[in-house]
Amino acid sequence: MFRSKLGAAVAASGGEVVRDAAECDLAVVAIENPGAVDRIRGWVAGGTAVLAYGSHVRADLLRAARDAGAEAVPNSEVERRLGALLTST
Repeated sequence: MFRSKLGAAVAASGGEVVRDAAECDLAVVAIENPGAVDRIRGWVAGGTAVLAYGSHVRADLLRAARDAGAEAVPNSEVERRLGALLTST
């Protein structure tokens, strides 16, 4: 359900959801997924902006995502922040 809400926000801004990291301008990643921080580092190194999200009780993971170069927000903020990022580009 969460992914569909984020996909709807992308579509509403005229964007397109893609799975190929080489084709994206903004990666949105759940920080609790295994290997997420390593993927964030790779995207950032390749010049892709990253919005990471996760549970507010996992401040350690949100901090790790920020340290890796992502903008990291709690789940409660991701939809709003994604919308703001999509309309600012």
